[in-house]
Amino acid sequence: MNTEKIATLTAWINAQKLSGAILTNFHSISYLTGFESDPIERVLALVILSDHEPFLFGPALEVHSMTASGWPFPAFGYEDQENPWQKLAQHIKNATYGQSFAIEADHLTLSRFQQLQEAYPTASFNIDITDQINRLRLIKTAAEIQHMIAAGRDADRAFNIGFNALTTGVSELDVVATIEYELKKSGVSAMSFETLLQFGQHAADPHGATSTRTLKSGDMALFDLGTMSEGYASDATRTVAFGNVDAKAREIHAITLEAQLTAQSHAKIGMTADELDAIARHVITKAGYGQYFVHRLGHGLGSSVHEFPSIMAGNDVTLQEGMAFSIEPGIYIPGIAGVRIEDSGYMSRSGFVPFTHTPKDLLQF
Repeated sequence: MNTEKIATLTAWINAQKLSGAILTNFHSISYLTGFESDPIERVLALVILSDHEPFLFGPALEVHSMTASGWPFPAFGYEDQENPWQKLAQHIKNATYGQSFAIEADHLTLSRFQQLQEAYPTASFNIDITDQINRLRLIKTAAEIQHMIAAGRDADRAFNIGFNALTTGVSELDVVATIEYELKKSGVSAMSFETLLQFGQHAADPHGATSTRTLKSGDMALFDLGTMSEGYASDATRTVAFGNVDAKAREIHAITLEAQLTAQSHAKIGMTADELDAIARHVITKAGYGQYFVHRLGHGLGSSVHEFPSIMAGNDVTLQEGMAFSIEPGIYIPGIAGVRIEDSGYMSRSGFVPFTHTPKDLLQF
C-alpha cells in the first residue's frame, strides 16, 4: 500500500475543502492500495475521506483478496444482484457527513456517474482528481524503477524468443503464441498489453492487430511487446528483416533508428515533451518522410503501460528525474512497409536510461 501517496491525496482533498474522493480506475486503485484487479463490468472503488479512514469497495467475491493483499483498512463488497452504487453511497454516508466528492472524470462513464448521482442525490461530484493522481504517478521511486528494469529484461527475452520463431510460412499469431507460452513457462505472469506482430505491408498499419498473415522472405517483422513484473510494465518495439528486404525498407529502418537514437541521446532533465518530440520528428521530416510519422513520440508508463504524460508536440511538461516514458518514432508507408523502434526507460541525471537492450540495428533472420 502506498501510504504516503494516499496521505498526499487526503491533504489535497482537505485543501479543496472536499469530503472525499471516489476513485474507480483500477490502475489508480492498484497503484495506491496494492490490490490488483480488473473488475471488468463490475464496480471497484477506492474511497478516500477527509475525516475518516479510506476503504475499498468492490464485488463480494473479491473482498478476501482485498484484505489478503495487505490493505489494512475496511473492505466492503456487494453481490451481483445488488445495486453497487446504492451500497457504495450507504457506506460513504456511514463514514462521513460530507456531501462533496472528487471523481476520476477521465474514467467514470456518464452512465455510471448518473447512477452514482441517483444513489446519492444530495452529494456533488463535480471536481476531477485525475490530474492529481497523474502527477503522483509521474515520478517513479527507486523500487518502481527496479520493477520496470526487471520487466525490461523479460521483454528482451521475449524478443529473442520471437526472433528465433521466425520461419517461412509461420503466421503472426503462431509466433506470438510461442512468445507468450515460453514466457509463461518461465514464470512471467502477464504481458503488459496484447503482443503485436506484423509482417511485411501489414506493419504499415500502426494500429493494426496480430493476424493470420504468414511470413515470407523479404518481409520486415515488427514486434511490439511488453511484460509485467511486480505490477509494473515494460513496452518496446523492434523491427527486423526476414531474408533480403528491399532498399526502401532498409532506408526507412535506418531513418527511424536515427530518429530514435537521436531523441534518446538528447533527452535531458528540463527539456519539454514538445522539444523531445521535435528532435525525433525533425530527423524523419528532413529525410522526406514526415507525413508518414503519424503518432506522438512516446507516452509515460509505470503500473500501467500508458500513463501521463504524452511525449508529443504542444506538451510543455518538462522531463524530470524519475520520469518513465517511451521513445518510439515510426515510419509507415501504406502498401510498402512500416517500421517502429521503441525503448521505454527513465530519466536519470545523466539522461535517458532504457529498460530494454535488444539490438536496434536491422537484424536479419
